[in-house]
Amino acid sequence: MNVVIVADGTFPTHPLPLSALKEADIIIACDGAAKTLLHAGFMPHCVVGDLDTLEKEIQQQLKDRLEHETEQETNDLSKAFRSALRKMSEADTLTILGATGKREDHTLGNLSLLADFAGQHCRIRLLTNHGTFLPVTGTAVIPCHPGQAVSFFNPTGNPVRLTGNNLKYPVCDLALDRWWTATLNTATADTLELKTTPADATVIVFLNH
Repeated sequence: MNVVIVADGTFPTHPLPLSALKEADIIIACDGAAKTLLHAGFMPHCVVGDLDTLEKEIQQQLKDRLEHETEQETNDLSKAFRSALRKMSEADTLTILGATGKREDHTLGNLSLLADFAGQHCRIRLLTNHGTFLPVTGTAVIPCHPGQAVSFFNPTGNPVRLTGNNLKYPVCDLALDRWWTATLNTATADTLELKTTPADATVIVFLNH
């Protein structure tokens, strides 16, 4: 099953995220993203959040699909993620759209949440109009293509070292102690072979479309 969360950032226009949206079995809207989805011709299966940015008219239209969460300790994407987990199994794929753009603070917060979402018994990816973000924990082999732009981030605040094969610029037990440390690399083969140390550490991988 393919579950898609749509946050209230920049709505997808690139064919890859749009295809994910069209092929979704379940669409979960983060609060105000419900309005954008409706205008684009998509009906969300549920709308999650504190509903502070969703117009009353649309709330009435979607009243049977609302999951109202009033707690303010986590953002709407976190609330939508919890909702998605209740609907998914380990074999399912979760795609997050609309998580970047509009406000840079939301963008950084949403990207860092990928590390928190990793290891939650489903496959997770975050798609934008420019690329794909993937959380990687331990060892992983990621499909890519020669010449594809690749970057790696550690948003956790915990010590992480990364080793990667099939990259233009060598990454061998590299300490990811700054956000910029492992950015702007290039794939040289059809796969990336990655390993994080410690084995339970998570890094975020970006591959451009």
